[in-house]
Amino acid sequence: MDAPVGTDALRLLAATLRAELSAAQQRLRETFERDGNSQRLLRDRARAVDAALRQLWAAAGMPRTAALVAVGGYGRGELYPASDVDLLFLTPPQLSPDTESRLEMLVGLLWDIGLDIGHSVRSVGQCVDEASRDITVETTLLEARLLAGSRRMFRELSHALATQRDPGSFFKAKRLEQDERHQRYQETPYSLEPNCKESPGGLRDLQVIQWIARASQFGSTWAELAARGLITPTESRQLHRIERFMRDTRVRLHLIARRREDRLIFDHQEALAAAFGMQATPTRRASEVFMQRYYRSAKMITQLNTILLQNISAALFPSDDTVVQPINARFQSSRELLDVVSEDVFENTPSALLECFTLLQTHRELKGMTARTLRGLWRARRLIDAKFRRDPQNRMLFLSLFQQTRGLVHEIRRMNQYGILGRYLPAFGRIVGQMQHDLF
Repeated sequence: MDAPVGTDALRLLAATLRAELSAAQQRLRETFERDGNSQRLLRDRARAVDAALRQLWAAAGMPRTAALVAVGGYGRGELYPASDVDLLFLTPPQLSPDTESRLEMLVGLLWDIGLDIGHSVRSVGQCVDEASRDITVETTLLEARLLAGSRRMFRELSHALATQRDPGSFFKAKRLEQDERHQRYQETPYSLEPNCKESPGGLRDLQVIQWIARASQFGSTWAELAARGLITPTESRQLHRIERFMRDTRVRLHLIARRREDRLIFDHQEALAAAFGMQATPTRRASEVFMQRYYRSAKMITQLNTILLQNISAALFPSDDTVVQPINARFQSSRELLDVVSEDVFENTPSALLECFTLLQTHRELKGMTARTLRGLWRARRLIDAKFRRDPQNRMLFLSLFQQTRGLVHEIRRMNQYGILGRYLPAFGRIVGQMQHDLF
């Protein structure tokens, strides 16, 4: 147990750290406005907070048997301008009165220096027990990072969590959690004032993939997922680019609102458009130009989220005894899902890009598409060009969608979701994601 710094000295230290963090926040904002590098801002703010917390931990004389751990987004090394700071105080099972009083003092100091903290005090056993009962706790601890204190205790925690973790159960729990979250946001990324973090197509949908991949030991970056064959290098680059846009949007939103705000409310949309350098056109406001880019990015996230989670599911839950029912030379039925007979069906027969949707209409037993069908559809969508549109067979296939007795709306929506409708009808493609502030 180290001797704590005196009360007056602690108050002086807290005041100094508060001023330093405020100055650092201003410097980071000015740097971001010059270079637009949101990733650097998030990393450097986390580092500034790291340094302040380590000083307070030492000044409070915390015992060497305890540890200060960053968790959640902060544990990942990302700290948005107005985000709270998630901390775990890792302690022995039994706390002495002296340690309790030091912890209380430390928490008070953290608030004094201007941090909005969320904290918990747990032993290794309590962490493991809570993680086994609550998927949110398990996810938060998945990205734990030691800041100060006992390395031995932190290694013990990491080992205990890894030993207990069941990738299959984690996958199912996160899928269910995502479905419930999407329902809270009306199952659409196209709200007039979407939440760029929690709405379908928001940052959380990207994080779900990364959490599941990390828990399954498939990797923690898009490049690592591509190396495992779960996505292509092109998709890896797309995900990286879209993630950067969404990250930039959330950073700029926090800076504009000057508080934690993740909703793209009308009052901020024009300022966001200006921050991104977007200008009005003769027919659209700058905010409408920005929101179309946001909606298209969110749409792509929902597409890739669906494809990637299906790929991970196939890797985690392989099924060798699946009964396959042939449909035609190009498609078959597998577990009540439409499946391509080979990975290159769409490249060899581009008209299958439309045929698959008519098959879902006419075969009532089919509930959707397999992972490799979706993956093939997504990767071959660029084959739809002017020549494809002029082909009489393709025109007939498209019109046949409207001649069926069921499923038209569902399949047209599915075609839009996977980027097929906008490519087949370019006029429709131009208005995907278009919104109007003034409906008159």
